[in-house]
Amino acid sequence: DKIPGKLAERLKVEVKDTLSMKNDIDAILKKIADKKINAQKIRIHGDFHLGQALFTGNDFMIIDFEGEPAREIEERRIKRSPLRDVAGMIRSFHYAVFTSLIKHPSIRPGDEAYLSPWADAWFEYISSKYLKAYFDTPGVTAFIPDDKNDLKIMLDAFTVEKALYEISYEINNRPEWLGTAINGL
Repeated sequence: DKIPGKLAERLKVEVKDTLSMKNDIDAILKKIADKKINAQKIRIHGDFHLGQALFTGNDFMIIDFEGEPAREIEERRIKRSPLRDVAGMIRSFHYAVFTSLIKHPSIRPGDEAYLSPWADAWFEYISSKYLKAYFDTPGVTAFIPDDKNDLKIMLDAFTVEKALYEISYEINNRPEWLGTAINGL
C-alpha cells in the first residue's frame, strides 16, 4: 500500500487511484476463484508477449519458452489455461501503443491527450482481431469454455492478473513506465 517516494507526483495519484480500485479488482478475481470452468489446461508459454513472437518474413516464430522468470520452476511447469498467454499478448498490444505515446521522439508533450483516443481505438481493434484469429484456430475449442460468460470471466481475470504483475514489475524496475501499466488495469 506504500507508494515509493521516487515516483513523480502524477504517478503517485495514479497509484492511489489504482489502490482505490481494490474492491473491483477483487470482484473480478473472485469470479474465477469461485467458479468451476470446464476448459482443458496445457503447459503454456507463461511469458507470451510481442517480444517473444518473431516475424520470419512468412510466418511467426515463438521463442523463449522458459516462462515468467520471476516464478519458481515448479510453478512454471503447472498446466494452465492458454488464455493466460492470450491475456499476456493483449497486454503487450496495450504496452506497444501506449508506450509509443510516451517514448516516441515525434510525440510532443501535450499531444498525448489528443492521440490517446486513437491509441485506444488501435488497441481495441488489434485485440479483437487477435482474439478472433485465436478463437478461429482449429483445435483451440478444447481450451475455451463453451459458456461465453465463463470465457469472459477467464479473460478478465487473466488480464487483470497480468496488469497487476506489470504494475509490480514497473514499480520495482521502471517506475517511469508505471503509468502504462496502470492505464492497462
